Amino acid sequence: MIAAKIGLASMFASMMNEDTKNYSAEQMTVELQKLGSNVSVSSSVDGITFNVQCLKKNLAPTLALVEERMLNPKFTESSFSRIQKQRVEGFKQLKADPAAVADLVFAKINYGPNNILAMNEDGTEYTIKNLKLQDVQDYFNNYMTSQGVKVVVVGDVKQEEVLPKLSFLDKLPKKKIELPAANGAASSIDKTKVFMVDIPKAAQSQFRVGYATGMKYDATGNYYRSMLLNYPLGGDFNSRLNLNLREDKGWTYGARSGFSADEYSGDFSFSSGIRADATDSALVEVMKELSNYRDNGITEAELKFMKNSLGQRDARSYETGIQKANFIRRILDYNLPANYIDQQNKILANLTKKEVDAFAKKMLAPEKMNILLVGDKAKILDGIKKLGYEIVELDVDGKKVEKKGF
Repeated sequence: MIAAKIGLASMFASMMNEDTKNYSAEQMTVELQKLGSNVSVSSSVDGITFNVQCLKKNLAPTLALVEERMLNPKFTESSFSRIQKQRVEGFKQLKADPAAVADLVFAKINYGPNNILAMNEDGTEYTIKNLKLQDVQDYFNNYMTSQGVKVVVVGDVKQEEVLPKLSFLDKLPKKKIELPAANGAASSIDKTKVFMVDIPKAAQSQFRVGYATGMKYDATGNYYRSMLLNYPLGGDFNSRLNLNLREDKGWTYGARSGFSADEYSGDFSFSSGIRADATDSALVEVMKELSNYRDNGITEAELKFMKNSLGQRDARSYETGIQKANFIRRILDYNLPANYIDQQNKILANLTKKEVDAFAKKMLAPEKMNILLVGDKAKILDGIKKLGYEIVELDVDGKKVEKKGF
């Protein structure tokens, strides 16, 4: 049932940007433009967000329009059909985009195709095509609630000025919502394999190399340390992977690696679009860099550069209102201490080569990683075969392609 409705939350968010009972979408846009305001609704893995920007003097009338959009949506068949058609067409176009295919298929490889963490939150061509307008209405009826609502306000306003204008939130139903449990367990990896998706005539091969770590987000624990670990490897323009593949070899416009995490799970991945005729050579270099960093660790020069670079980055990380709002939202979402940035800076300042090297050996295992190549099989297959990896061919949906003699 859950898989059949994948993409419903995203579809619902789009519909919440359409007509309301008292305004058409066009009328709402005009009213917001008069105020110099912006109101939009979006969805994420585990929530619906109302994003609001306005001038201080227009806070009250803007929030009145937020109330209208939040409490009085008018879900029309015409808007639903238009958005549904756009999304179905969009999915068809994505299947010809190697980068988009790589992101979606890599998640399925890491978690397994039936894991909710491997599913595109925007849905699939099949699930969106089979949604009905009533599904959107049911989502509104069942999941709009005041329970667990978080409000972040950044601007030249005091709390006592804002709270009365947000009283309309009390009109939301006061019911507890149980979200489906997410299984953060990763698919087991017995050895490094190459998974290949054929996109004929692709000029580049999209690389995704890594695995699902199972490591959840934390601000001052292993996740934060993994980001520090990765910085000289693939987290900066001057990182080893980028300098090798872009600056030295000229095979790509950019190469990066990184750890990502949320409250459910986490991943490590290298990603890049590599010139098709250099696919096999580039893969050799990627695995060489991973192995070398795992075996020999960070250099003292890299450690010093990282401390100087990251130590000064915070000064410009929270300058804008949106940056500040996202910062506070993260504190609320993960129940972080208000001074967690100070704690991170202390960890960074005291970090030693010995610590980074030990963590690299723990987190990087080139012999047990998933390698995904999305590109023109006719151009790249023979070169990859010579590298000795087991090769598994998948289609653009991540399903195994059974072919003799592959």
